[in-house]
Amino acid sequence: MSTTNHRPKWLSGPCVMGVLNVTPDSFSDGGKFNSQKKAMMRIEEMAKQGAAIIDIGGESTRPGSDPVSAEDEIARVEPVFREAVRVFPELLFSADTMKTDVAKAALDAGAQIINDVSGLQRDPEKASLAAQFNASLVIMHAQGVPKTMQQNPVYDDVVAEVKQFLINQSELAIRLGVKEIIIDPGIGFGKTLEHNLALFAGLKELANLPYPLLMGASRKSMIGALLDGRAAEGRLAGTIALHYHSLMMGAKIIRVHDVQEASDSIRIFSAVHGAGPSPN
Repeated sequence: MSTTNHRPKWLSGPCVMGVLNVTPDSFSDGGKFNSQKKAMMRIEEMAKQGAAIIDIGGESTRPGSDPVSAEDEIARVEPVFREAVRVFPELLFSADTMKTDVAKAALDAGAQIINDVSGLQRDPEKASLAAQFNASLVIMHAQGVPKTMQQNPVYDDVVAEVKQFLINQSELAIRLGVKEIIIDPGIGFGKTLEHNLALFAGLKELANLPYPLLMGASRKSMIGALLDGRAAEGRLAGTIALHYHSLMMGAKIIRVHDVQEASDSIRIFSAVHGAGPSPN
């Protein structure tokens, strides 16, 4: 395993990645921001609430979702990236996509991060593209594809297998020239409730890798399952609890829909940890 720390230069401490789905069918906010004007208003709101990164996606990856064409996905996201990068130069913009063509369109429009939920399984060339643009690359673990990933996920040791996958794919990205890597265990992507809980319990294993750890549990079904079938809009407290645990275990980025609450939790976390005894 590489011992070089491929930490993004811009990452100075824990930060919030705000979710912007410009899709009609995302599980939590589908259709709410799928116009240019609504998207820009939402980005402005998230910026004021403390987001450092805006993760823009044009294809739903919720369980059971159908894929869309690269052309349709580009048509949804490229105008948003182009305007948002110009209007909000203080923010970082991430392209949440599995497709190389879409990632290139986003990078051409000024995005600085590729967030690949396929973890380079679908197309390793996304790593070469990130290297070409000197972009950061998020490598996420997923078992299967969104359409069928929740039908029967199986692991012998989910923490060990996810960890090895992230090591292998990160080393592939490094060989292809990527300088800044972020890893994500992919909560809910081809994993049962028990798998997800095991990953949260074993997060130290992942946080000790030489790449910053991103956690995205915002409003996910595991929270609903733990809270007696709670609907997505009632999962805020559960989201904050999981993400605060993640911060305590060493996560550096939390990907959320509720930016204000996530920003508040990071401020509290940073204050508490900053008040601890200084090392001798």
